[in-house]
Parts: sequence; C-alpha cells; structure tokens
Amino acid sequence: MSYKIEPLITVDDLNLMPEDGNRYEVIEGELFVSRAPNLPHQKISDNLIVELKLYLRNNPIGEVWSTPGVIFSEIDGVIPDIAYVSKERLYEVINNSRLTKAPDLLIEIISSGTDNIRRDRVVKMQLYARYQVKEYWIVAPEEKIIEVYELQNRTFVLANKFNQTNKLTSSLLPNFNCSLETIFS
Repeated sequence: MSYKIEPLITVDDLNLMPEDGNRYEVIEGELFVSRAPNLPHQKISDNLIVELKLYLRNNPIGEVWSTPGVIFSEIDGVIPDIAYVSKERLYEVINNSRLTKAPDLLIEIISSGTDNIRRDRVVKMQLYARYQVKEYWIVAPEEKIIEVYELQNRTFVLANKFNQTNKLTSSLLPNFNCSLETIFS
C-alpha cells in the first residue's frame, strides 16, 4: 500500500513513524508501508544470509547484511531484505553506521499481494537502477525461482533465472554457487 502525501516525505520523517512492526520506506518522497515479512519469507532470507556469510567467510571480498536501511537521498530510503557491499567500496558506502550509497547487490524476497510485487519488480527496480546498484536479485518464493538482474546502461537486464535444478551464481561473487533447494528448504 502506498500513500501520496504532499509535501514529500523524507527519510527524516521515517524516524517519526510508529514502532508497530510495519516496514516504512520512502521512494521519491512517497511513503510505502508493508507488514513485517511472514515466516516463510524470513526463512528464505535467513537461508540466503547463511549461504552468503559462509561464502564470505572463505572469500573475504565484502560484507552482507539482513534488512539494512539504505539511504540513497533525502527522499529515497528503503529496507531491502539483503544487501552486499564489496570490500573495496565499504568506506564509500557506509557513513555513520548506515548504508548511504548504492550497495553492489540488493536482494528482495517478494511477498504476496499486487502492491508488494509491483513495489519490488517495478518501483524498487527503477530506484536501484537509478542509484546504480550493480546487481539485483528478485526471489520469488511461490515459484521457487531467483532472478538475477545486472545493471547495463542504468537499466537492469535479466542475466539469469535460477530454479531448483540450478545452482545460484553471481558475477559479483566469484565461485559462489548455492543450491536453490537449500534456499527454499
């Protein structure tokens, strides 16, 4: 659900939102409110985080976080499910213990409902492309697929679509491969 309120909502306004379990995000000054993710959503997120953290423990090329706030601008602040930043860019992206520039990789796990699907597949995809996130993964729990989009000329292009017969890979994470059965188990 989204609300168009004038004047524009800012990232600072998000600090005034109630601590009610909802997720509050602002994109182009528009407030987006979503419920806390359900348990299957959380399990998929946890499974992905575990796989990425294990990979990064053996290949210390960056850091990964679950549900970090990302502040792109005064009117663009979101809470992706997962964010990864390469070691070379950590000091550029992190400011005062916050992500304030585009991470290398953002991951969204789609929750049911047309508003949620539109937000992740259209609104956030456009936002992440505008701020030049290098790679965007969309995880579709109902279909048990992961779509990997790569940024080309400020637009995301579908690079790979993984299902349970494939191993998830990424051009940003050399030699990373993970069974989708593990992710969706």
